[in-house]
Amino acid sequence: MDVTATRRPWLLRKPTADSTYRLFLLPYSGVGASMYARWPARLGPAEVCLVQPPGRENRFREPHYGRYEDYAAALVDDIRPLLDRPFAFFGHCSSALAGFATALHLQRLGLPVPDRLFVSSEVAPHDGPYGRFLEMDDEALGVELAGLIRAMGGRPQPDAIEVGLGVLRADLAANRRYVFPEPVRLATAITVIGWTDDREIRPEQMVGWRAYSRDVRFVTLRGNHHAFLTAPPALRGEIMRDLERTASDADT
Repeated sequence: MDVTATRRPWLLRKPTADSTYRLFLLPYSGVGASMYARWPARLGPAEVCLVQPPGRENRFREPHYGRYEDYAAALVDDIRPLLDRPFAFFGHCSSALAGFATALHLQRLGLPVPDRLFVSSEVAPHDGPYGRFLEMDDEALGVELAGLIRAMGGRPQPDAIEVGLGVLRADLAANRRYVFPEPVRLATAITVIGWTDDREIRPEQMVGWRAYSRDVRFVTLRGNHHAFLTAPPALRGEIMRDLERTASDADT
């Protein structure tokens, strides 16, 4: 069966049938896949695949996923036919936890796991839940959401803010529920990406990820919490370095 001919609501666009590597980008709290609009369609050997969770943008009529475990199960059920070749996950802030939950779900099912999990600006699961957004009221969250919309290149409108707040509250509730008493080892390499001017998560707060894989690489890039939105050259370079190394290892 040609998997590209099947509608896949968890992906914003259909992947090509001839891609040799797939990089799945997961959006973070309050927004959808369009947050990656300024990313290229390819990074090194990988086709970029934009994940669209329910309850936002073109899936706004669908119920929220509720928990990261349910997010992972539904995403895996949908993209399973696409995991027939090397792949990786990228998540920033809360979506790094969704990426971790999905990798863990795949591992527990005995299915192919991502070659690499890219974790940007998020503490390890056993060090959370963590972040000032988790304690904010709607007024403060609305201000932050408007700032994110501006950072994405848009203009915040009252109706959009109201819809976004509903999604953001549900996403933050999922974050609060995701509690790990101790680390869980993945059979997946992890690249942990911190940002020099990030006031939400400092690079030194992310060291807990070291316990989650035998292969963990730490990188600190220049920029603030929203710098990843434009896929800056330094970030693209680090991702391509790891993906090309994985692709090369698979060929030998």
